Amino acid sequence: MCLRKRSGYRPPDLINAKIYTGPIPADRGGGELAMGGGRSETSALSGAGEARGLTTTQNSQRPNACCFCWCCCCSCSCLTVRNEEERRKRRRRKRISQDTKMETKLETCPKPSVEEIRMWSQSFDKLMRNPAGRNVFREFLRTEYSEENMLFWLACEDLKQEINKSAIEEKARTIYEDYISILSPKEVSLDARVREVINRKMQDPTPHTFEDAQLQIYTLMHRDSYPRFLSSNIYKTLVLGGSRTSSES
Repeated sequence: MCLRKRSGYRPPDLINAKIYTGPIPADRGGGELAMGGGRSETSALSGAGEARGLTTTQNSQRPNACCFCWCCCCSCSCLTVRNEEERRKRRRRKRISQDTKMETKLETCPKPSVEEIRMWSQSFDKLMRNPAGRNVFREFLRTEYSEENMLFWLACEDLKQEINKSAIEEKARTIYEDYISILSPKEVSLDARVREVINRKMQDPTPHTFEDAQLQIYTLMHRDSYPRFLSSNIYKTLVLGGSRTSSES
């Protein structure tokens, strides 16, 4: 086939060369045409590959290029935020673990008698007035992940015994940060009115700054946790063990 019969076709290697208008031998025309076509296809594929490479390079240079893809990129801002969130969670879990270890020490008190253990079921006030009863009830609250209620109540009781002005301010600030602040992992559940009263009183703390909050937490433990405590295995085991001890003696 002659190149002149294919209108508009110009092999890439002949674009800038002087065009030959003479006859083309039959034995070479097909080969050159085939080779020309092959070079054309190769050039086209090469050009497409270079275009794709250029596009990929440009995309990789865009900021946050992988925010919407599934790949992992060390410079991706979304990955950085995710790593920071994981580090923050680990620090928080470590802080909770350290606080729990420091607060596992219970009140020092003698072993309760059988009568004392039975009296705990008569009223919540009798349970809370007894140091051994508070220790046992606190162990039960720990199983329900609400030990902070008892810790807050005890901290308020300790604050009421303080008379030194600077010590009152220091203890009040510690109680607020540990149990009132919404940023604390040991925050107790209080309504908005009580929180407003506390925020106002914290401007000049006194031994009774948290009195309303302490009463609300006391009522919460009485109505919510105390009935479950009396039905728990912790209390039943104590009563059963005390009964066995008294019968053996």
